[in-house]
Amino acid sequence: VQLVESGGGLVQPGGSGRLTCTVSTNISSFTGVGWFRQAPGMERELVIGIIATGSTKSADTTDGRFTISRDNAKNMVYLQMHNLKTEDTAVYYCKAWGSIGDYWGQGTQVTVSS
Repeated sequence: VQLVESGGGLVQPGGSGRLTCTVSTNISSFTGVGWFRQAPGMERELVIGIIATGSTKSADTTDGRFTISRDNAKNMVYLQMHNLKTEDTAVYYCKAWGSIGDYWGQGTQVTVSS
């Protein structure tokens, strides 16, 4: 199973962005998929996740600015980010988990800076 993130880059504060996670297998096979991030010197933390029922869980630090969606037909997971702040700067990772195992992508850098 491979997960590949794309869409990272430099964004100005207050801007928006969208990350895409392409999964090499049927994402319906997983209990859930989600986005995590890791800033320099910090531990990796959950940004937002979604489970098969459609229920989502997000970090308080995102203040509702981030949303997650999944396209089961394309085996893709999206992270839509709005009103980005400098503290959102981090490497963003996609993760899929379930009875068949836990899998991570290689990460994509998001830098929020003017």
